[in-house]
Amino acid sequence: MRALVLPSDCDRLLVRPWPDPVLEQVGYDPRSPYVERFWLGTLGPSATWLVRYVADRFDVAPGEFVLDFEACAAAIGLGRSWTRSGALPRTLARCCEFRVARLVNRSTLEVRPRLAPLSQRQLSRLPDSLRSEHERWMADAPDAARNAVLTDRARRLALSLLELGEDADSAERQLERWRFPAQMARDAIGWAVDRWRGPTVASAM
Repeated sequence: MRALVLPSDCDRLLVRPWPDPVLEQVGYDPRSPYVERFWLGTLGPSATWLVRYVADRFDVAPGEFVLDFEACAAAIGLGRSWTRSGALPRTLARCCEFRVARLVNRSTLEVRPRLAPLSQRQLSRLPDSLRSEHERWMADAPDAARNAVLTDRARRLALSLLELGEDADSAERQLERWRFPAQMARDAIGWAVDRWRGPTVASAM
């Protein structure tokens, strides 16, 4: 992976939360068992430690804070010095690749305070044993009231997408882009297809 391109004189970034109303309800704290169990193999250990480090800093400074590269690299085990082509820029680039962070401008990085449930594509890359564990995890997830609200929202959005002319597969992908959990998106599309009174909806379900 290519290192993140940073200005030559850059040794720190202003870090702010990357807000997402859906993830505020369905996402997971980067320090949670879910992230440790299921995101770790996808994101990688260094990037996982970085988002956890940022989460700790947000606890103290929820609006924004200055990320000092040398201090951060030392804190998460990437050495006590840094270079523009070194481990920390590569770790930042990986966070951006998986959309848990984004470089807004030359001096500002936004990082998600909560990580999304894994997408269907990410789940397909997990070992069979972890996929089965993930299914059990989601089935046993607490806060049924919260999930009911999100399910209703996903269904309404799914129906709206079909009414706008999207096919079922495209609508499902759009719900995932909006950060609804993969299974919730799939179920919402199935619900909407059953109730759609327009033209026949193509679906691979």
